[in-house]
Amino acid sequence: MNTRVGKGEGLRVRRKILIVDDQPEIAELLRLYLEKEGYDIIEAHDGMDALLHISKGKIDLMLVDLMMPIVDGYQLIRKVRETMHVPIIIISARNEDQDKIQGLSIGADDYIQKPFNPLEVVARVQALLRRTYNYSKVNEDNSSSDEWLSRRKVLGDLILDEASYSIIRNGEVIPLTKIEFNILDLLMSSPGRIYTKQQIFERAWNDYYLGGEEDNTINVHISKLREKIEDNPKKPEYIKTVRGLGYKMEKKNS
Repeated sequence: MNTRVGKGEGLRVRRKILIVDDQPEIAELLRLYLEKEGYDIIEAHDGMDALLHISKGKIDLMLVDLMMPIVDGYQLIRKVRETMHVPIIIISARNEDQDKIQGLSIGADDYIQKPFNPLEVVARVQALLRRTYNYSKVNEDNSSSDEWLSRRKVLGDLILDEASYSIIRNGEVIPLTKIEFNILDLLMSSPGRIYTKQQIFERAWNDYYLGGEEDNTINVHISKLREKIEDNPKKPEYIKTVRGLGYKMEKKNS
C-alpha cells in the first residue's frame, strides 16, 4: 500500500478526502492540487451523493460547498455530525458573517470563501489533518496504548471521554466536534484557571492567533458547547466568561 501523504507529514496511511461541490470545475481544480500532495480524492456533486460515498467507507476529511441541489451543505453537515467526527471545511461563495457562524455552529471546523487560492486550501487541509490525527498521538496502525484510550477528565457530572471524542453528562453521551473537544480538554485540564482567547485558539486550532475573526470563532464554539453541557446556556454553571480576560471552567466536586 502506498503510504505517502501530504508533504511534511511523514509516512502514513494515505488520507482520503471527499470534495462535495455541484460545480465540477471547482471539484476538479481541488482534486488537481490535493492529488499532487498525495491525497486520495473522491468527488460528489450533491449532498445525497456525498452521503452515499460516506456509507461506503472511511473518509478522513470533507470539503463541502453550501449551495447544492437535493441535500445542501448545511443539511449534509448536520447529518454527518449525528454519527461522525470527520473534519469538515466549508468552501462557499456565501460571505456573510451569519453564514460563517451558522456553518461553524453546526459542526464545520473551518470556512473558506470562494473565490479561493488553491494553495491556501491545501495548507488548511494539511493543518486540519495534522490537528485531527496527530493531536491525540494515536498511531495509524491502531496500536494506541490502553492508557490513552482509558484517559478521562471528570468535573462534576461531566466526563470528557478522550477515546470517543464525546462528553458524558448524567449518563448521556454527547458527541463533540474535534474543536469542541480540544476546547473542553484544555478548560477541564485546570478547572478554575482562566485561559485567554489566544491560548484557547492556539491550543484548539493549533494555529496562530490574530484576534478579530478568531475571537468570533471562539465565541461561536463556546456558545455551542454551552448548549451541549449547560442546563441553561444563558446562565452557564460550567464554562464561565471572565470579562476582558477569557474563559474558565468552574470548579465542581467530581
